[in-house]
Amino acid sequence: MTSDAVLIDAIDRAFGHDDRPKHIGVAVSGGSDSLALLHLLNDWGGADLAAATVDHGLRSEAAKEADHVARVCNDLGIPHQVLKWEGWDGKGNLQDHARRSRYSLLADWAKDTKRDVVCLGHTLDDQAETFLMRLARSSGLDGLAGMSDHIFRHDVKFARPLLSQRRVCLQNYLERRKQAWIDDPSNDDAAFDRVKARKALAVLEGIGLTSENIEASMTNLGVASWELKDRAREISEQICKEHSGDLVFDRTAFQRLSPDMKYRLLSKALMFVSSEDYPPRRTSMFQAEEAVQKGDNFSLHGCLIFISNITFRITRELKALCGTRAQTKTLWDARWYLDGPHDDALEIRALGDAVKDCPDWRETGIPRQSLLASPAVWQGETLIAAPVAGLSNGWTAEATGRGKFTDFLLRR
Repeated sequence: MTSDAVLIDAIDRAFGHDDRPKHIGVAVSGGSDSLALLHLLNDWGGADLAAATVDHGLRSEAAKEADHVARVCNDLGIPHQVLKWEGWDGKGNLQDHARRSRYSLLADWAKDTKRDVVCLGHTLDDQAETFLMRLARSSGLDGLAGMSDHIFRHDVKFARPLLSQRRVCLQNYLERRKQAWIDDPSNDDAAFDRVKARKALAVLEGIGLTSENIEASMTNLGVASWELKDRAREISEQICKEHSGDLVFDRTAFQRLSPDMKYRLLSKALMFVSSEDYPPRRTSMFQAEEAVQKGDNFSLHGCLIFISNITFRITRELKALCGTRAQTKTLWDARWYLDGPHDDALEIRALGDAVKDCPDWRETGIPRQSLLASPAVWQGETLIAAPVAGLSNGWTAEATGRGKFTDFLLRR
């Protein structure tokens, strides 16, 4: 039986020794994993805590589950908030839509409440299930390396402090505390791939394929994955430059790379410029690589790939920014920060065809297609400034919201 002290030590080790978070958010559903995480973080006592529960509005029981979490948080003196999702239209993959919305809602909440990190209750059982699901989808090295102990979604850090712990150990911990939890009935619905994987694991353990053994293999794969990421970072420093929000690659050097490295660099570049958290489908990626090879311009993932004899440039696509607006003091398109004479009457939108109203845009050395999707300051329909296009009027713009591309290559 895993002791309370061992579990709390796992929490402590998850945050390392340097630059520890002072304000932690916890995603709590009411299930055993997330409730155990909430209690363990509270017992650890190393940071200010706040909790959030996402109500997807898909089950009538969800409101009662959120109330249960609220009562637990109240007893612990931890602020709690319910985040409601209202975006499901009944189309596509429900679990995928729910997962994406969950991250989006939690990221917005984290920013509003100034959380340094949001902790998730994923366990070793989840890790093993994920491995089987990805294996069934023919995932590559990065996918089979499993879930990382931390990820970034919508430019918020999410941590998984309990990835090495079995679910039964967390349930035992809650029982010792006399803390009840709620079992989600969807966890037994065989229509979902994760439930199928869970049942398959119960069978596979009979031949020695335990969650612990899967974790050991994923650790080995993770080491190899990290080496490739670091190599990709080194190569990008040599053949890629950031230029006014775009990525410009040496086309000749890129074409000399191995197929895996081409895919790694190009998919990450598209994610970086588009601010998407997931890469394009592999079939689309193959088409993009072929376009670079042939010298054909290509549109993918909300980006445009412009080819010249010696370079190819990845820039944002204007039509992908339709309706993307922000106040001038806030981040725009998840990358751009603008600074200047802020006013509540002003907002940031894409420059678009108003590039014609920027008399010095040609002097910037930036292609017109790139400038179309660059940030501009507007008051209603009046263009106030377009700093990337040379119309500054006291404004500056920097595409630093996602950090450097070389660092982004190391993220998961």
